[in-house]
Amino acid sequence: MKDSRNSAAPSLLDYPRPSVAVDTAVLTVAERGVCVLLVRRAEDHQHGKWALPGTFLRERETLADAVLRCLREKAGISGRVPRQLQVFDEPGRDDRGWVLSVAHVDVVPLAALEEALKSDGVRLSSVTGEPELIAGLPYGHADIVAKAVEWLRAAYAEAPDPGTLLDEPFTLKDLRELHEAVAGQTLMRDTFRRFMEPKLVATGQMSDGARGRPSRLWVRGGHGSSQ
Repeated sequence: MKDSRNSAAPSLLDYPRPSVAVDTAVLTVAERGVCVLLVRRAEDHQHGKWALPGTFLRERETLADAVLRCLREKAGISGRVPRQLQVFDEPGRDDRGWVLSVAHVDVVPLAALEEALKSDGVRLSSVTGEPELIAGLPYGHADIVAKAVEWLRAAYAEAPDPGTLLDEPFTLKDLRELHEAVAGQTLMRDTFRRFMEPKLVATGQMSDGARGRPSRLWVRGGHGSSQ
């Protein structure tokens, strides 16, 4: 019988090691629908194709630092705090080799992306209006977009505006239109109002009525409406 006490402990180098990447789905709402930010690849592999902002993890670099570096260098976006979404580990997802992607997601108001979108190498793509483009993204990025949109819709099903996409104050109509854009479907007005009003705080002000009859203005974050 082999004496395990004399057996050399396996080294970490004895195990196969995948490359680790970070890919970020930056979501916003534009043209009454959910859009994702894409960058044109400058690297030799898949050169010129649209993809999510992504990069490989450098030695001794944290995932969070890699995400921020990538958004800054590839998309011209800074000052954000994306959250981890899911690890995508399908062995054949990347034709360059075995790559694990630690996907991240962030929700960004459209106005905050204006500077980034001035670049020819950055664009928004509608997740429902451009299905062929999304489906053709390299490195399994279509799966990341789908999971990010699923996460976004779940978040908005529970809270008024967790991504702070609306400027405050806003009307219930503004909020409902945002939720319809996120959900991709029409919502019942009265049902929506009953669900959302307890989660908002009334400002005591009314809209100017420029788009119709004046409406009460609200802000996020309340546990009950005030008069």
